[in-house]
Amino acid sequence: MKQVLEFEKPVMELREKIAELKEFTSESDVDLSEEIQTLEERLVKLEADVYGNMKPWDRVQMARHAERPTTLDYIHELFTGFLEFHGDRRFGDDEAIVAGVAKYKDQPVTVIGHQRGKDTKENIRRNFGMPHPEGYRKALRHMKQAEKFNRPIVCFIDTKGAYPGKAAEERGQSEAIARNLMEMAGLKVPVICVVIGEGGSGGALGLGVGDRIHMLENSTYSVISPEGAAALLWKDSGRAQQAAESMMITSYDLKQLNVIDEIIPEIKGGAHRDVSTQAENIDYVLEQSLKELKQLSQEELLEERWEKYKKIGSYSIREE
Repeated sequence: MKQVLEFEKPVMELREKIAELKEFTSESDVDLSEEIQTLEERLVKLEADVYGNMKPWDRVQMARHAERPTTLDYIHELFTGFLEFHGDRRFGDDEAIVAGVAKYKDQPVTVIGHQRGKDTKENIRRNFGMPHPEGYRKALRHMKQAEKFNRPIVCFIDTKGAYPGKAAEERGQSEAIARNLMEMAGLKVPVICVVIGEGGSGGALGLGVGDRIHMLENSTYSVISPEGAAALLWKDSGRAQQAAESMMITSYDLKQLNVIDEIIPEIKGGAHRDVSTQAENIDYVLEQSLKELKQLSQEELLEERWEKYKKIGSYSIREE
């Protein structure tokens, strides 16, 4: 059964009504084409109204949609010859992060991303997309390999956050993320990051230092989840919707703050409605970014990256 979000229920109900009328028309001699056309026209307007005026909490729900495309879905659509590698050569393999080499328009690239599951069994295997330290070390191993062979790096970000369990802390979770931040800042190859779902806290940042940072329109990127923020601020995680309204975690908020470079438009109703078309939208931005970055020398690349991060956010100096 498809997941229907609360704010889009009127759209789904109207779609079902249209489908029922079409089925009735096909099975009987009654012509309801005029009524169907009227409802379809109303549906177009309703979709524009519902999906064109989404609130921050609506986008949080969309980013968490159970059917939302994952890293592997986009790898299948955007790249050819993907060869996945496993393990960090220290502890083991973390399936919450996938990493490997592929070709993008006949150019070798390294692709890394968080990976959620499609069902309960796979989510358990992939730890719901929340990496352990070995996941970040696996990612870094392949980033350094990409640097050695002069391959651009594409990172897909989609995680609630790094796994906070005892075992992860014992194996150096914070150190693994911090090392990724430091190493990614100095990589001598182009790095393009795309937030495709939830970009949660340090778990997202561990793959999020790049020359270009893009976000799908209905994805989120934040230092903490709305539930976590509500629990800290008001001791009530039930006020998550209120927290989301003020946290500035949507793509439009972050574009305004210079945290991201481009907002990648989504299919009306969410990326899960048409993965192939959504991949085409990502493809356009990805191709443009690579074209721009390939023209830079290593020195220019590092200098622009440094300048980019100095400009993130906004602040004012108050004179006493």
